[in-house]
Amino acid sequence: MARYYPAIIEHAADGYGVFFPDLPGCTSAGATIQEAALNAEEALQAHIDLSIEHGDVLPDPSALDAIPHDPAVNEAARVLIRAELPGKAVRVNITLPEDLLAAVDRYATRTGYSRSGLLAQAVRERMRRDREAA
Repeated sequence: MARYYPAIIEHAADGYGVFFPDLPGCTSAGATIQEAALNAEEALQAHIDLSIEHGDVLPDPSALDAIPHDPAVNEAARVLIRAELPGKAVRVNITLPEDLLAAVDRYATRTGYSRSGLLAQAVRERMRRDREAA
């Protein structure tokens, strides 16, 4: 199931920053508005995945027009960013080289993911990059 969260793209010293009013701490950036919006999609998906993995309740997205303008923010754009909420988890059996699995586990621990959460995020990111390249 997809959700669309409002994001504010603001002018920054070296490009653009992005923040999500509904999701404090979820931020991104880019050299251009387009790059900032694309990076925001990745940041939003990672934030949602980690929130769900930690058992956090996700707020419903606000209406884009309902977000008040903050005079302290130099807005460049307001956009809706799409994220996929995970469906029902399904157990799968995969085979990986032992050293790769150990590296996955170390990285997952260091970044706050579970093994499954990290692999799911990596697959999503790869599919997104392939779609953009096509």
